[in-house]
Amino acid sequence: MARSTATGRHQSQARPGPGQHPGRPPRRQRTFGDVVRALGAFVVLAALVVGVPGALLHFIGSPFPHHFDSDVLRQPITTETFVNCLAVLVWIAWAQFTACVLVEGKAAFSGVGVPRHIPGSGGSQLLARQLVAALLLLGVGAATLSPVLGQHGTHHQAEHQGRPGAVAAAQQTPGVPHQGSSNVVAPPEGGAGHAGTVRSVEHAQQDTKFYRIQPPEGRHHDSLWDIAQRHLGDGRRYKEIYSLNKDRVQPDGSKLSQASLIRPGWIMEMPGDATGGEIVDMPAAGAQQVQHVAHDIQHYAEHGGAKDTAAEGAGGGAHQAPHQTPAHTPAPDQHQSPAVPGPAPAPEQAGAHGPGHVPTVHAAAHHGGLSQLPEALIAAPLLAAGLLAALGRRRRTELWQSVAEGILRVPRTLQGPAADADDALRIGADPETVAFLDRGLRALSAQLDSEGRQLPTVYAAWLTPDELHLQLAWSEGTPPAPWVLGQDETFWRLARTSLPADADTAAAAPYPGLVTLGTLDEARLLLNLEAVPGVVSLAGAKADRDAVLASIAAELATNGWSDRMTVTLVGFAEDLTALAPGRVRHVADVSEAIETMTAETEQRRAALQAAGQDSVLTGRAGRAQHSHWAPHLVLVADRPDDPQTQRLAELAADAGRLGLGYLLAADTTAVPGAAWELEISPAGRLTAPLLGLDLAAQRLPAAQYAAVLQLFAQAGAGDGSDDGRDPDPGAPAFLVDLSDRGRPGVYARLLGAFEVNGVPAPEADRGPLLHEALALLLLHREGVHPRVLASALWPRGVTEDVRDGLVDRLRDWLGTDPDGTPRLTHDETGRIVLAPSIVSDWDVLQTLHHQAEQGVGAHDPAARRRLLTDALSLARGRLLDDRAAGRYGWLSHEIVEAQHPVLVAEIALALATLHLDAGKPKAAVAAVETAMGVAPQDERLWLALLRAAHATGDPARLEFAAASLLSRTTTAGPARGLPPRVEALLDDLHPAWRQSLAELA
Repeated sequence: MARSTATGRHQSQARPGPGQHPGRPPRRQRTFGDVVRALGAFVVLAALVVGVPGALLHFIGSPFPHHFDSDVLRQPITTETFVNCLAVLVWIAWAQFTACVLVEGKAAFSGVGVPRHIPGSGGSQLLARQLVAALLLLGVGAATLSPVLGQHGTHHQAEHQGRPGAVAAAQQTPGVPHQGSSNVVAPPEGGAGHAGTVRSVEHAQQDTKFYRIQPPEGRHHDSLWDIAQRHLGDGRRYKEIYSLNKDRVQPDGSKLSQASLIRPGWIMEMPGDATGGEIVDMPAAGAQQVQHVAHDIQHYAEHGGAKDTAAEGAGGGAHQAPHQTPAHTPAPDQHQSPAVPGPAPAPEQAGAHGPGHVPTVHAAAHHGGLSQLPEALIAAPLLAAGLLAALGRRRRTELWQSVAEGILRVPRTLQGPAADADDALRIGADPETVAFLDRGLRALSAQLDSEGRQLPTVYAAWLTPDELHLQLAWSEGTPPAPWVLGQDETFWRLARTSLPADADTAAAAPYPGLVTLGTLDEARLLLNLEAVPGVVSLAGAKADRDAVLASIAAELATNGWSDRMTVTLVGFAEDLTALAPGRVRHVADVSEAIETMTAETEQRRAALQAAGQDSVLTGRAGRAQHSHWAPHLVLVADRPDDPQTQRLAELAADAGRLGLGYLLAADTTAVPGAAWELEISPAGRLTAPLLGLDLAAQRLPAAQYAAVLQLFAQAGAGDGSDDGRDPDPGAPAFLVDLSDRGRPGVYARLLGAFEVNGVPAPEADRGPLLHEALALLLLHREGVHPRVLASALWPRGVTEDVRDGLVDRLRDWLGTDPDGTPRLTHDETGRIVLAPSIVSDWDVLQTLHHQAEQGVGAHDPAARRRLLTDALSLARGRLLDDRAAGRYGWLSHEIVEAQHPVLVAEIALALATLHLDAGKPKAAVAAVETAMGVAPQDERLWLALLRAAHATGDPARLEFAAASLLSRTTTAGPARGLPPRVEALLDDLHPAWRQSLAELA
């Protein structure tokens, strides 16, 4: 039990030597250089703080006159008057510097809070900070002296813009209120805030001590970092507490498995030198305490973090009074998730797509041999969505390029790691969240511009399943609706349900430099790289660093909340240009990058000055949008040497104002000029201890990085010709037996309205889901991973039993072949596949075209005409024309959506040519018009229609064709006339067409 209720912050006692606690991380050992620097700092401080006033008094005396009257102003100015004026200035400078020393000394000795910025003393305060830090090297490790990073850069920027300074860090997670006068509240391990006012107690003289995790007070939650900070004197010693308690059974029956997941009522064993409030000699094991712990946990789960003050009153004096929430902090509500949840959800219940999403991570238990998918891609929904969209663009570009070359290439079936990466992207992608982030930010920019307000400087964003929280550099007043203030005035919050569907999103992307670093419980941290006033360093083993940098580079290259952007990569092993040729560029070495960025920095400064703007943010809103304001972010995978690091730090000093950002690899966390110092551990934890961050890092390990690049390479050009492109159009993945022997057992129509023949109609309430599952399988004859099926049908998440139940019903519905073989099975990789006896009209269409171009029709014009005619007869409409609203969202990721109209156009064009060669222009017109029902905007069909109409010899038919084409240009907006090539063809075929159309109008 706690021994005292006295309040106050307890200062830790001196720690015993390392030998007494072998499990403790070793302290930093002082070197001879530290001693020399400390003595030098002492001499300089003594000279400046004591020597300067002593010298002034000794050599000049008081510079002010002993008496003052009007005669003083009429006296002539002599050398003595001039010297006295200079002395006054020296006294003022001395007073300012002394104040800086006192402020920096107080912050360094206490280790709490942010040093107060002395107005107009940027250089003086920086010198004072360095001298105080050097002096204290005699007593403590240098890493513990400064409570925050990047202060000078922040103060410089704030002073430049005339606003109070703020630390360039995402120090708080949503739901953790702001405390104190500082703009910094660093969430420790797990993102929890302070547990409340700490009570001092007499130090217990035992080797083993215990601490009881306190129930939350409002939105304040206990954490191992806070416990270590209060009772061990150093938050970084949380790892000692974690190692002592890992897998220890707690009063509620659960165990500590992650340092960020602790629960109220748990008993933590503490190192022997622990002191302070709530330290107990032994955990009470009686029924009364267990019952009280259980009550705390149950109340916490039921009330979302509100402290049970009634129970505390009944429980005695072991608990402190309820914490009073500041007036400006909103009360807890359903929108604000605590940073350290109550009873933590099991890992399989934490999804990437929103509340209730349960990824199907144990599918291997159901069907043996299930392929193991890249979990890093599945766990990165924003990255996966960007990569999937970029992959779709690349596939469409390749499709259109092949059409332009006259060889319609068939997408090749993916295999091996590339196939697994493609599945992982489909499972993990969350395009809805990307759209919410993008629309929310653009709508904010448009609203601020309409109100005549500037965009605020945003250091980071916290994205939860239900909300978006922007962490501002400083308070910017009340945000425009539907945005509201978050836990304090430096947070703006937007609920997903509050964003109107008709919000104005025409503004330029305001914060394109946001990129995901990692997750903390359900919150995803995005750092705004271009807003950090200084470089961001990343330390750790090279393989771990490269995995984080690869993830950041890939997301920046493909994210959906940016417009124009340049991402310069230095030292990356593989070329990422294929992901986004317009964004990504590779530089050979750091020296070249420095040369390039030096020139660009000067250009941007000059452009801002010429435009009369103070930062790129003012150039991204309203009428002042300019290409110069697109961000340029530099990622350096090779560790720069010290001079290069210093030069990059100099370039980054004003980078936040210019829209530039720098992320550097480092061997240690001590990087000169770094505003953020990150470190990645082999376990995948991304930490910034001085900023209170401990995240599950978002990574793209080397194997998955290579698989993604292979996926993009396979989506692009082949290697069968001189220009790198494969001249072989290839064959479809599934060819239908068109003979009588190949009559299908089940035939599905996907082109036009969905129809299924050969099986009884399913139950009305289950039919839509079964139809959609069948359509997905029919469009992927190579097989569909069960997790891909679940993600496609239930994008917001589903449990395995529901998914497997659907697969069982689908198997029962499709039945078996005459020989008893099920028509739905699993292959050796665990993917769901359909039997060849299940055929769709899309399969038949592809087979007929392949046979006409590369099979029997390649050398027999009559057979080719017959095959193409049969194929065109299948073009009843667009793919799945009657799809229900809100369903079939997965089709947006499928190349078949673009491939189908192109293939129909190819068939019609080939058939029209055959009809024209046979002297049947009316049949050619009919063939082209049929295809235009599926591909109405294909200009090739427009040209073919005019040629076929002209071949009929009927000017009226040609004029009618021209009029019908002209009407198509006005259906989606103002009339813009026919395309230039179409007009040129009409001028050649029927020069009087313009006059004829005018008369008809």
